[in-house]
Amino acid sequence: MIDIKDPALEKLISPSAPIEKIASGFQFTEGPVFSRIGYLLFSDIPPKRIVKWEKGKVSVFRENSGGANGLTFDHQGRLLACEQGRVTRTEKDGKITVLAEGYSNPNDLVYAIDGSIYFSELRGRNNPGPSAVHQITRKGQVRVVSSDCERPNGVALGPNQQKLYIADSGQKNVRVYDIAPDGALGKGRIFSELRSDEPGVPDGLKTDEEGNVWVTGPGGVWVFNSAGKHLGTIKPPEIPSNCGWGDGFLYITARTSVYRVRTGAHGTRTF
Repeated sequence: MIDIKDPALEKLISPSAPIEKIASGFQFTEGPVFSRIGYLLFSDIPPKRIVKWEKGKVSVFRENSGGANGLTFDHQGRLLACEQGRVTRTEKDGKITVLAEGYSNPNDLVYAIDGSIYFSELRGRNNPGPSAVHQITRKGQVRVVSSDCERPNGVALGPNQQKLYIADSGQKNVRVYDIAPDGALGKGRIFSELRSDEPGVPDGLKTDEEGNVWVTGPGGVWVFNSAGKHLGTIKPPEIPSNCGWGDGFLYITARTSVYRVRTGAHGTRTF
């Protein structure tokens, strides 16, 4: 179901576009990322595996994934992952390089055109201490760039790579930050609120080339224009956790399954 709040959404997605279940039978799916080669990867968190979907066929891409959650690629097509306690890169030969470690719960990440990486650290009840968003610089240094969010979750870059969006699951909003030339973040502001009686909180998010922001949240994937106006919501049968574009579709991880819906939007490319 596509819930239209503003006719502008119809330029991005057809109101009658089917939401197709392409894979199911998982425990908790997250981190969808579509390779330039033509396949989808996503995390199945509890069994600690990364799953590959290609042309309708499902296989295990990596066992013992370290509890991988958010996934993305870098400019060389190497997989980057938020694992339990660390952020890793899978090299072309399959070896694992640790990019940052000693963090309680890395959650989601995005690769920047300058070669740096932003990742969120979402602390829970069993992990006391402040949550934060970190940057791994091109030189491999790790620094805190924001501690504004109560529970920072999804992170995404704007289409011009000059803004960073952060979904705050705790305060149920999305914040946006200007990015300085050295990758530091300026003072953030609230971009949009996701208030609803439906189950779910702001989680994963992506941007498209027109500056629209697509956020998984209560009841579905909320679509906002570049000014933060809610245009409508894509409502799959299960509560979504994250989303990502590939091959003309928006892929949505949602609890035990993965869905996709065709869109007229083109996702921001960061790799």
